Amino acid sequence: MLQIAVVYHSGYGHTQRMAQAVADGAGAELIAIDADGSLPEGGWETLAAASAIIFGSPTYMAGPSWQFKRFADASSKPWFSQAWKDKLFAGFTNSAATNGDKQITLDYLFHLAMQHGGLWVGAGVLPSNSKTATRNDVNWLGAYSGAMAQSPSDASAGEMAPGDLDTARVLGQRVAELAARFHQD
Repeated sequence: MLQIAVVYHSGYGHTQRMAQAVADGAGAELIAIDADGSLPEGGWETLAAASAIIFGSPTYMAGPSWQFKRFADASSKPWFSQAWKDKLFAGFTNSAATNGDKQITLDYLFHLAMQHGGLWVGAGVLPSNSKTATRNDVNWLGAYSGAMAQSPSDASAGEMAPGDLDTARVLGQRVAELAARFHQD
């Protein structure tokens, strides 16, 4: 049976909303990294059983949160045994600034997946960059390597742009579609 996991850290709730949107699109199970950088009970087993793993982290100070990095460092056990080799991977991030160095976070997630011998799934969505495009369009931020969201520093998670959440859902759908095709017998 096809299993997809979304493992993420969220500091203020914005990345959690993205994670939920990705999971909704992929039909995935959520695994929240806690404030200490640890997974819940059974989290490592869920990742081991997954056909696809989708990483999510806010972008803080030009990279993923330290809690996500702690999880990444702890993934050296499955790395050593190549337990995640040939799984599909994807990633998403959120920051307050329009640029906010989100691409650096997506690059970090990509390289983590590559170290695990994984296969990366990009967004697969053209950017909404015409004169008629609005902030609520899918992929308004123009990301190709994953899903990006921008949330003003004084905005609650409930005030996220609908287009950013739609972009996250589309990424989840793409991962699920490719996982189904990739794992056909």
